[in-house]
Amino acid sequence: MQFLRRSWMADRKRIRTATMVIVVAALVGLVLYLGGREHFGPDQYVQLAVDGLSGGSVYALIGLGFVVIHDVTGIVNFAQGEFVMLGAMLSVTFNNMDFPLPPVAKLALAIFLALAVTTLVGVLIERAAIYPARRSPVLALIVITIGADIATRALALLIWGTRPYFLPAFTSMGLADKTLHWGDIILQAQYFWIWGVGAIILIGLFFFFERTLMGKALRACAINRKAAQLMGISPSRMSLLAFSLAAAIGAMGGIVMAPITRPTYDMGLVLGLKGFVAAIMGGLVSLPGAVVGGLLLGVVENIGAGVTSSGYKDIIAFVLLVFILLFSPRGIFGGGEKGVEDA
Repeated sequence: MQFLRRSWMADRKRIRTATMVIVVAALVGLVLYLGGREHFGPDQYVQLAVDGLSGGSVYALIGLGFVVIHDVTGIVNFAQGEFVMLGAMLSVTFNNMDFPLPPVAKLALAIFLALAVTTLVGVLIERAAIYPARRSPVLALIVITIGADIATRALALLIWGTRPYFLPAFTSMGLADKTLHWGDIILQAQYFWIWGVGAIILIGLFFFFERTLMGKALRACAINRKAAQLMGISPSRMSLLAFSLAAAIGAMGGIVMAPITRPTYDMGLVLGLKGFVAAIMGGLVSLPGAVVGGLLLGVVENIGAGVTSSGYKDIIAFVLLVFILLFSPRGIFGGGEKGVEDA
C-alpha cells in the first residue's frame, strides 16, 4: 500500500512537472510570436530584460522583507509595500527641505532620515498592532497588517496628496539621469545603484544571519520559537527586529527606484503585491529564492508588456502568481512554508 502511495505521488509530480514545462514552452513561443509581429530582434529583448532587472531588483528587496518577517513571526506582512512608498516619499520630502548643504550631502541626509523614519514606522506597526495581538491566530495577524497597509496609505494621501514627486538621480544629481550605451542597449546609471544596493543588502543579510549573535537568534526563532524562548531568546524582541529590518529594506528599495519613477502615495500597493509574488517563488522561506524570484518576475513582466502593451504589465505578475500556486505551491526556489511554533 505504501509503495502504491509513493508511486502515485511520484507519477503526479512527473505529470505536474511535464505540464509546467509544456505551459512555459507555450508561453515562450507566444512571446516570440508576438515579438515577431512587432519585428523585435535580440537587441529589443535584451533591452526589455535589462529594464526588467532594475524593477526586479526592487521586487527582490520587497520580497526579502516578506521573508524576514514570515520566518520569524509566521505572518505575511501586507504592509511591506507601504515601507517602499514611505522610503521614496520621505526621501523626496527631506531632499526638498532647505538644508544648508551641498546637493550630494543633502541627498545623503535625506536618504538617512527616510530610512530612520520608515524603520520607526515599522517599529510602531509591530508594537502598536502586532504585539498586542501576538497570541491571536495567524490569519488575524495577517488581517491586521492589511489594516496597517490601508491606514498608512490613507495617511500618505493626507500628507502628500495625489500628485507624483521627483527625486534626483544619484549619479547626475538632476532629473535627467546619465545613460550608458552598449551597442544598441541603453543603460541608465541609476540601474547600477539599484543592482548594487540589492547586492549589498543580500550580502549584508547573509553576514547578519550567519555571523552575528542577533542574526542567529532570529534564525533560532524562525526554526522553533518555543525552543528559542527556552534558551533565553525573546520572540517579541525578535519580531520587533524583523519588522525593523523589513521596513529598512523596503524603504531602501523605494529610495533607489524613486529617481527612475515618479513616486506617489499609492505606489506601495502594487509593489507590495509584486514583492509578495517574488517571496512566494522562494516558498516564503528563502532569501536567495526571493531575490531570484524578484529578478525573474521583473524580466518576465517587462518582456511580456513589451510584446503586448504596458497596460498588461501588472496583470502578468498576478498570472504568474496563479501559475506558481497551481504548479509549485511550495515555491520554485524554496523549500516550502515552514511551520511556526506558537509563542
